[in-house]
Amino acid sequence: MIKVMIADDQIIVREGLKKILSLDSEIEIVCEAENGCDVLKNLSKYIVDVILMDVRMPKMDGIKTSRIVKARYPNIKIIILTTFNEDEYLFNGIKNGISGYILKDSEIDYIIKSIKEAYNNKMMFDPSVTPKLISALTPTDANDTSFKDKIFDLLTKREIEVLKLVIKGQSNSQISNELFISEGTVKNYISNILRKLNLKRRTQLSALFIKK
Repeated sequence: MIKVMIADDQIIVREGLKKILSLDSEIEIVCEAENGCDVLKNLSKYIVDVILMDVRMPKMDGIKTSRIVKARYPNIKIIILTTFNEDEYLFNGIKNGISGYILKDSEIDYIIKSIKEAYNNKMMFDPSVTPKLISALTPTDANDTSFKDKIFDLLTKREIEVLKLVIKGQSNSQISNELFISEGTVKNYISNILRKLNLKRRTQLSALFIKK
């Protein structure tokens, strides 16, 4: 069961999301919050896997809240849910480690899928922001056909093998089984890859190679 918190200052939005998410037997709404301060209070009382987080909330907005949450609870996944498709929110959200950025008028199935993907360490971004996402996470020459070759030149053969499996969305356990190495070794490889590419989180690796 995926335990979800809904954080939005509008009760009508929270109620709507609760009805939508109740349609899926794998998702449980464990608590609600109307601002960032409430989010932090809830996390001291409830076990939460995924937070659906509005951007514009009183007292503490969704981006600042995301930064604090990821610092204190790095395993919690955060999906920014908003009516605004603005670069500032997207870029700052990525830097703070969010797992998704979707619009409130997204299809029901897409919202549910986003929660499940985030729970499984995958990223979900509204298609309208994907080009901006690429620009945010890649160097200025990212559109160069040799971009990936330049990245691969920095890595060992085994690191490239691990990287490709991370991009496919495989977990450490799955990578361990496929490459016949321990999960600890997988973690070490991923740490080395992140360091060489000047990234902080494995989710950024997938975003780095997203195709439009």
